[in-house]
Amino acid sequence: MKTKTQNRERRHRRIRARVIGTPVRPRLSVFRSNRFLSAQIIDDEAARTLASISTRGAKGKTKLLQARAAGEAIASAAVKLGIKKAAFDRGGYGYLGAVRALAEGARAGGLEF
Repeated sequence: MKTKTQNRERRHRRIRARVIGTPVRPRLSVFRSNRFLSAQIIDDEAARTLASISTRGAKGKTKLLQARAAGEAIASAAVKLGIKKAAFDRGGYGYLGAVRALAEGARAGGLEF
C-alpha cells in the first residue's frame, strides 16, 4: 500500500513532466508542510531559483491568510524581476486550501498563470 507522501510525489512527477519553467515563463513551485508553506520561482533551463518566500516568519494569522500574503509577496518579487507570467506547479497537492490561497494571492499581486 502506498502512503500519502508516495502518492503525492507520484502526482508531482507527472505534473513536472508537463510544467517547465523558462526565462520568459518561470515555474512557480509550491511546497506545503504541516506547519508552513513555501513557494519558489524557478527557471528550469538555467536551473536557478529566481525568488522564494515562506510563511515561516508569519505570526498571528490563519494558515489561509498567511498563504495569500505569501502569494502576494512572491508576485511582487516576480514583478520586480520583470516576470509577469508563470507556470503554476502545485507540487502534487490538490488545488484547495492553502495552495489555492497562495495562487489567488499571486494572481492578485500581478502574476498570470
